Amino acid sequence: MALVEARGVVKRFGEQTVLDGVDLEVEPHKVVALIGASGSGKSTLLRCINGLEALDGGTIRVDGRSVLQDDIKLNRLRRDVGIVFQSFNLFPHMSVIDNVMLAPRKVLGVSKADAADRARWLLDRIGLADKADAFPDRLSGGQQQRVAIVRAMAMRPKVLLLDEITSALDPELVDEVLEMVTDLAHEGMTMILATHEMDFARDVADKVCFLHKGSILEEGPPAEIFGSPRHERTAEFLRRSLEGRSR
Repeated sequence: MALVEARGVVKRFGEQTVLDGVDLEVEPHKVVALIGASGSGKSTLLRCINGLEALDGGTIRVDGRSVLQDDIKLNRLRRDVGIVFQSFNLFPHMSVIDNVMLAPRKVLGVSKADAADRARWLLDRIGLADKADAFPDRLSGGQQQRVAIVRAMAMRPKVLLLDEITSALDPELVDEVLEMVTDLAHEGMTMILATHEMDFARDVADKVCFLHKGSILEEGPPAEIFGSPRHERTAEFLRRSLEGRSR
């Protein structure tokens, strides 16, 4: 049974249709990479799955429950579906550990001691235990993004959504973030990630979906999508991505 299931999803902003009949299934413990040009609908699809955007058509179900614009249902959904954005969105006035502890304490009602124990354990796992009491502006961009991922993981989500999490980073900081995501994949974390990192999508994802003008034009195993794409638009996108990387 799919953990995340989208059927006929439509999303419009004014007269512009951003998602046009998207179907997607994500099984537990699998990694799905969304690739495609900017504006193809990748980020909007993630925001719809997390309930940040209301649908104009179709349905999305997470762990069997429909994503509906109801405050109580959305709060329950967001306990199960973590999301990390391009910008780190850490609270600048709070220490690293307080950033990580905040949601478990406020949303899940976890005690301060238990939240602190888990936060320190998570930070130790990513090599940032010594930064627990530091403020975000004392961290590099890569460190801040890793803390943002840890903050999402502190809620013990069933699904983690990653929206172009390396696009705001300097090139030398990208690898440390991707290494962390790779570790999560190996541990069986269910993830849906929008990315322009083609090598990463090929090496880590179980399934790759190519979005074009709001639709999933092609999907399949990475070896199939990258090795022998069926659609010319997919092949053209991959060629351009490869050319851009080699410059």
